[in-house]
Parts: sequence; C-alpha cells; structure tokens
Amino acid sequence: MSAPVLEVKGVTKAFGERQVLRGIDLTVGEHEAVALIGASGSGKSTLLRCIDLLEEIDDGDVFLDGEVITDPAVSPVAVRRRLGFVFQAYNLFPHMTALQNVMIGERHAHGARKAEAEERGRALMARFGLAGREDDRPDNLSGGQQQRVAIARAFAGKPRALLLDEVTSALDPELVGEVLAAVRDLKQAGMTMVIATHEMSFAREVADQVAFLHAGRILELGPPERVLEHPEREETRRFLGRLLAAGRI
Repeated sequence: MSAPVLEVKGVTKAFGERQVLRGIDLTVGEHEAVALIGASGSGKSTLLRCIDLLEEIDDGDVFLDGEVITDPAVSPVAVRRRLGFVFQAYNLFPHMTALQNVMIGERHAHGARKAEAEERGRALMARFGLAGREDDRPDNLSGGQQQRVAIARAFAGKPRALLLDEVTSALDPELVGEVLAAVRDLKQAGMTMVIATHEMSFAREVADQVAFLHAGRILELGPPERVLEHPEREETRRFLGRLLAAGRI
C-alpha cells in the first residue's frame, strides 16, 4: 500500500479564546477524495487553511508525502507549489484574462516557459468547458465560469493534492452543477482531493471517505454510504436531519 499523500496528526488551532480545531487526525491516500462535512463554524475551512499553511497551527503536524510541512524550517511558499487551493470566492486577478489567471502559477511558481504554460492553460480551459473564453476578464464571466477558471488554475501546477473550500457556496443554484462536474472530472482523473462541502449528494458521489466535523473534532469518518445513510453518532444524525428538513439532501 502506497504512503499517504496527506496526513494530519493532532492538529489544534485557536483564534484567541476560540478553539477551532481540537486535535484533528486525518489521512488522505493517493487518488483519494475526502469530503469534509459539518455545520458552519465546525472547522472545515480552517483545517484546509492549516494544511495549506495559510494559518499557523498551534500544535500537531501536517505531512505531505511523508515530509513534515508544518516544521518552521519549511518554506510555506514551497509547500503551496505542491498543493492547489480553490477558494469560495474564486480569488481571480481581475486585471488579467481568464487564460492569464490559469497560466500564472505555472509561469511564476514553477518557471514554465510562456508557450508551454499557454498551451497547457488553453487545454485546461477547454477541458473545463471554457474554450472561447480565454481572453475574457473575470468580470465578464459568470460565477460558475470564474470558479472553473479557479479550478483550472489550481490544477495547472500539477499539484500533489487539491484543497477545495466550499467551491459552490457563492454560486446561484443553477451554476452549481457545472462546477461540481469539473470536480467530478478531476476525481475521474485520479486527483487527490480534500473537499469542504455542504453538497451531500456530491459528497456521496465523489468522496471515498466522508469526515463529519463538529466543534473542531472529526466525530465520524468512513465511506459516504455509511456516514451519510447510517451515521453512528447522534451529532451526525442531527446535522443530516437538519439538512433533510431544509430540503438540502
């Protein structure tokens, strides 16, 4: 069995007096997709940000391909070259075209030649249904198109793993499907992913493991058919019950 791509061991994080992560343990294998579910404030986004070293952890360690990346001697910039992060709010550069946004990581972080980065960027835009929109600036794209540009940009650097933080939460309902289709494509391509999501049907379809977070802890972890259909913890049942009552499952 191959070594895990990502390992989180005993990670804690507080903001002032507010304890957000309380000893998180999580292992993500090669080509595996893990969905993080839980109510707002449960720690999903903070966990992703800690893995990407966007937040400094208080205790514990994060490993990438067996290397401790939370060691202060490790360069966060070097780590982020090996991970792709897709944010809720796209975070595209508004003064650049869609293609330039996709190319920027390969050009500046990985030193690719312009022609090489452009060829790959155009291929990725076509792959995610954006052919013909290469010269558009973000303001001229729909929310779903902007998020697909963001996914293409994160994927362009050939990351070891992708971290996706509620990538559909800022979208109108009719645009959600096109973004989820892009993530399904990544899954089929064997991309290792950690996905924070409120879309339970999507988690059931794409994830190999579902982790339910509650008050900064992973209370339940297992295959989606077990966690989502036969949860063992009362907290998980209450969370899924609220979603069911709201018509979100």
